[in-house]
Amino acid sequence: MELVVSVLTSTLWVLLALTILVFVHELGHFLTAKYFDMRVERFSIGFPPTLFGRTYGDTEYAVGATPLGGYVKISGMIDESLDTDHVETDPEPWEFRGKPVWQRIIVISAGVIFNAILAIVIFGGLSWSEGDTYIPAENVEQVYVEEGSVAHDLGLRTGDRIVRVNGSDFERFRQVEPSSLIAADTLTITVVRDGERQTITGPPNFISRLSRARSNEQGFGLGFQPALIGAVEAGSPADSVGLQTGDRIYALQSDTVRFWREMSARLQQAEGARVAMRWFRPDSLVGESDRSRSPRVVRRTSQGVVFADSVAARYDSKRERYLLGVRSPRASSVTRQALFDEFGIRTVTYGPLAALKAGAVDTWTYGRNIVVTLKRIAEGRDSLTDSLGGPVMIADVTSEAAAAGATAYWRLIAALSITLAIMNILPIPALDGGQLLFLLYEAVTRRRPSVRVRLVAQQVGMILLIGFMAFLIFNDILRL
Repeated sequence: MELVVSVLTSTLWVLLALTILVFVHELGHFLTAKYFDMRVERFSIGFPPTLFGRTYGDTEYAVGATPLGGYVKISGMIDESLDTDHVETDPEPWEFRGKPVWQRIIVISAGVIFNAILAIVIFGGLSWSEGDTYIPAENVEQVYVEEGSVAHDLGLRTGDRIVRVNGSDFERFRQVEPSSLIAADTLTITVVRDGERQTITGPPNFISRLSRARSNEQGFGLGFQPALIGAVEAGSPADSVGLQTGDRIYALQSDTVRFWREMSARLQQAEGARVAMRWFRPDSLVGESDRSRSPRVVRRTSQGVVFADSVAARYDSKRERYLLGVRSPRASSVTRQALFDEFGIRTVTYGPLAALKAGAVDTWTYGRNIVVTLKRIAEGRDSLTDSLGGPVMIADVTSEAAAAGATAYWRLIAALSITLAIMNILPIPALDGGQLLFLLYEAVTRRRPSVRVRLVAQQVGMILLIGFMAFLIFNDILRL
């Protein structure tokens, strides 16, 4: 029953995100068409068969049973429906084909523009409501690099201090997150190692390697966070030995543990065998129940209590990793505050206009990342199968974002909105970009492409899109 509820919940979150994106995109076409007095025959969210609809004026507003998109049917326009009933008659004043080319260009481009505006508004709204709180990178003296990770393969090493990323000063750790790293055509990271500066250059297929690592839930392999426990799962190995939120693991076997990722790597090396573990609990978090557990208490200090026990991580076949059942420091306000106390904190607040500007910058950054990725794929530097995801991957990521909270969910919707905008403006028949290409041709040559040419282009475009979608779905399944 829990599985059914989980699947239904995930499906609803995905459908909500898709509905928002499609509605905003089609609203752009609809409003601009109405503004230029074009007759809009149908505004549909979802494809046929129609679940319900109602007609107001000249337009039928409908919801389709196939929630994989939507469309706006404008009179006198050759679109996905391949309707050619109008081509044998002269253009009417209310038809798409009867309007000046500049107006038609605006109507075709409006869906993409509205998706970009949605991204700006969401990113800006999050900046305005939450501000930006982060740990200054300059306060972090060294990082941990997991052996065998993408970061390690690039040449980064534990103990490095990062000072520049892609030609910019290293100010916050968001700059070494995958979504930021892929923005550069050529990745460069400058570090201080043993008192000397070194610049590391990423390989041509960096995005493919990073995508493969992310699909295996390995990530970039770089971190600075100490082994602070942000949350403990009930019934997990960590729960069985009494670990609590706010504890700090500092030793496994006889080895000192300084970083969260270092702790995880040591557990993988143990391969499920029991390992001796020591951890520290601040005095403010020590309760009477803890004080009664004398066999596990190593010593008491003026700051707190040191505990010791042995634990065996449990193998998770889905993630193919040994897990202790704990979450990172970001999962708890207690441990986030501990991080801030140790490394310092910087907070940026935004007024409405500054927030919109920040939203525009975030939108531009996401858009640039997508364009760079497509460019690298086209040049053969990165693999198509490793770098792009389809509906299955999007559904999985959307469900994870919804589980992480409202901020993560809306941030993902903004990212998907700009993704939809860029993919839709590509000059491919059956997409807005293909229609725009024909209109630009007409604007330059003063001649319209023949109906036959446009129909064939639409048909070819639809076949290509269906084939590409099938490829992405199959690729997603293989990567599960």
